[in-house]
Amino acid sequence: MTNAILAEVTDDGAGRLSYRGARYLLIRPETLAALQHAVEAALGAGAGECLAAGGRAGGGRAIGSFPGVGRERVEALLAMGSKLGWGRFALERFAPGELVVTVTGSPFAEAYGASRAPVCHLTRGVLEALGSAVLAGRPRVTETACVAMGTPVCRFESRAA
Repeated sequence: MTNAILAEVTDDGAGRLSYRGARYLLIRPETLAALQHAVEAALGAGAGECLAAGGRAGGGRAIGSFPGVGRERVEALLAMGSKLGWGRFALERFAPGELVVTVTGSPFAEAYGASRAPVCHLTRGVLEALGSAVLAGRPRVTETACVAMGTPVCRFESRAA
């Protein structure tokens, strides 16, 4: 299977990879999991919000580059997430005031290891940025299932506040 995004990644020869003018990097999920564990050890429960903030920042920039509105933007972001290796994103529900997305094969959950709580905070942050773009108000995203907790998929529910 050919990945269209990878075919469009350019290397400037000076250590920078770009996709459609935006800089990207390849990083092992284990690196991010180790960072997440260290931030959790230092900050406790607040660590998840720090990681989600990173997801919101990157997700917001990506969403701003997509044409269209509503469902078109949702589908564009989910397709991009899948092609970038963030797992297989699927739209479970999109309705006024509600967005539900599942992710199979989340690299964050798989690299993190077993957990009693959801761990895909970067993905949650990206989906918060998406929810803000396509839902009214300031939607809150909750990861209601996580592979790190033993479920088959990670599930994110976004509801308008």
